[in-house]
Amino acid sequence: MALRAAATTTIPVAPRGIRALFSTFSSNFPFNPPQPQVEKPPPAEPSTNLFVSGLSKRTTSEGLRDAFAKHGEVVNARVVTDRVSGYSKGFGFVRYATLDDAAAGIKGMDGQFLDGWVIFAEYSRPRLPPPSMQDNSAAGGYGNYNAPMYGRNNM
Repeated sequence: MALRAAATTTIPVAPRGIRALFSTFSSNFPFNPPQPQVEKPPPAEPSTNLFVSGLSKRTTSEGLRDAFAKHGEVVNARVVTDRVSGYSKGFGFVRYATLDDAAAGIKGMDGQFLDGWVIFAEYSRPRLPPPSMQDNSAAGGYGNYNAPMYGRNNM
């Protein structure tokens, strides 16, 4: 009986020695590492084009069209595929006829299952322009013809 009573009472024990230096439970630890600040991109403007992510490797453009056609008139649906294998890269695009249909498509399909995978639908963002070839900040590497030519005699 005495052992059971002793086992149920806990005595807080502070870490001693070198363990106290590395313990995260120590209250006198002076350094708090900075928390990384992750900037979220601003929400995309409403458009008729939707970006769909989380697609299965087996999802086809026709299957994507059929799934989203339940929520409005689909003009075009395309699953981006790998050139070599032909399988889905896991994302695609759906274009609706109107903004109302696109909003209904997001509301109806975001977070739903398609081919056994949970998919996410949102308004697509415009593609960023490629970096300028006049910008020398990306000097070097293959294909950068503005970079200095190493190993050749520049006469």
